[in-house]
Amino acid sequence: MDQELKPWSRLALIFPGQGSQHVGMGEKLAQVSRAAREVFRRADELLERNLSKLCWEGPAEELESTRNQQPASFVTSIAWLEALKERWAAIGRPFQPYLYAGHSMGEFTAAVAAESLTFEDGLRLVEARGRLMEEAGQENPGGMASILGLPEEKVLEICAEASKEGYVGLANANCEGQSVISGYLKPLKLAMELAEKAKARRVVRLPISIGSHSPLMAKASEGMAALLDRVKVMDPIRPLVGNVNADLLRTGAEVCHELKEQLTHGVQWQKTIERMRDEGADMFLEVGPGSVLTKLVRRIDYSVNSVAISDEYEGLLTERWALVEAAAR
Repeated sequence: MDQELKPWSRLALIFPGQGSQHVGMGEKLAQVSRAAREVFRRADELLERNLSKLCWEGPAEELESTRNQQPASFVTSIAWLEALKERWAAIGRPFQPYLYAGHSMGEFTAAVAAESLTFEDGLRLVEARGRLMEEAGQENPGGMASILGLPEEKVLEICAEASKEGYVGLANANCEGQSVISGYLKPLKLAMELAEKAKARRVVRLPISIGSHSPLMAKASEGMAALLDRVKVMDPIRPLVGNVNADLLRTGAEVCHELKEQLTHGVQWQKTIERMRDEGADMFLEVGPGSVLTKLVRRIDYSVNSVAISDEYEGLLTERWALVEAAAR
């Protein structure tokens, strides 16, 4: 059951990363929002390919490739952001987020939302990120697995033991009892077996052939660092909370450093949400495809307001949008 939304004043925007994509994302939105249509048009023009058609019509296999997932999710999230701004302007309310964060690739979306990166630079960086990660995965094949029902400390112990066979480590600390590990295939398999022996509720190999957020992404990280050095990363209009250490990022230099480091470091999502809450955020709004982050926020702290605005709920066409607006008093 959805939480009852209460009036809020400190809005935290959170942006999904790779894995939230689905065929049809953003299509209904583009039908009702001029601002969203413009975002998709600009993306197609900048990338010189029909990314909007891929988002709306697929095929799913092509959309799910690493190099397509990332720009597609990024553009869809920015389309929702611009539709939010458009809607708030139409009802005469200021759209003034208090804090920003993104999960993994979503950090780039958050940086654009906070005006630390331009849309053009953000899109080009995200497209390059997907390509570099895919190339790094071909050079250093790896994988990822989800472990449910074990505390983080136990997952770290398991990874340390399995790493005798090569690197495997914690990639995502999403919430209590939900972790994702990443590394080379042999130690990853061993870690999965050890987790099952430790009575994990569920251990699932993820359908991905790269070891994201691990040292296997070192070459991709170097490539991203070189690209980031060529763009202007500005001070955000409001702080971002980073994945690496859940730090408040207030300057362009801090944002740039975070984006350089994130590919080889784990995503501390629970700490990120807790930091945003402790800084005073009293409403979390997931902007982009899906509702994965909203569900994680509720598992981290069910007492906070959290809601997803996406095609999953038909966005602008349902009372959910009106509920969010009504809370913006």
